[in-house]
Amino acid sequence: MDWKDALANLQESGTIPQVDDTPQEGVSPVNEAPSNKKKDKIHVVIEKKGRKGKTATIAEGFTCSDEELLELASRAKQKLGCGGSARGGEILIQGECRERLVEFLRGEGYNAK
Repeated sequence: MDWKDALANLQESGTIPQVDDTPQEGVSPVNEAPSNKKKDKIHVVIEKKGRKGKTATIAEGFTCSDEELLELASRAKQKLGCGGSARGGEILIQGECRERLVEFLRGEGYNAK
């Protein structure tokens, strides 16, 4: 028996109350919070340390969710034509492309410096 079966048994016995999943008027879902792009102060720096001499451009200071950060990083990598990754509130872009990344982030509505 897995956890789903155990939960179904508890619901059938009446120990767990049934929840109405219909959205209520005037109440916004928790995961659809307004984006604070304009308030984020994004610092874009160039770094070589710990990368065997290879240059990387790092944008840090994001407060959005990991899914939004991955989507933004994907669009940035496509726009700039280079590789990279996103995790822990920062986007790492391979190579030295600070000016182009700042321009891209400003176009997306972020306060990048």
